[in-house]
Amino acid sequence: MDDLLIETIESYNDYLDKVMPGCLKIAEYLRQDEIESALQMILQFSEGMDWLVQACNLFVQNEVSAVLEVETIHEFLKEVNEGLEMQDYVVVADMFEYEVAPFFGKAQRVKSIKH
Repeated sequence: MDDLLIETIESYNDYLDKVMPGCLKIAEYLRQDEIESALQMILQFSEGMDWLVQACNLFVQNEVSAVLEVETIHEFLKEVNEGLEMQDYVVVADMFEYEVAPFFGKAQRVKSIKH
């Protein structure tokens, strides 16, 4: 179990490093009217958020300290969905650039455990 846990911590931290640039890319695609590319990345973002929450659950089960504001992520996803339903891509781009990206830029990385 330790190997799985260590791999998950490393993947979690690597993913967190990629979320902020990905959010900015989504905003860029939306502003450049490259909607299909943006929607594909938003789908990947949504799947990534699901994985982050599952990883946090694994950390909790193994008494590894991880701080991830799951409710905030759910709010982001809800607002993104509402913006997409209205096809208000400016609002969605603003959300990714000014709310989601900074949130993940400040997200705490999980410290690795020792064997």
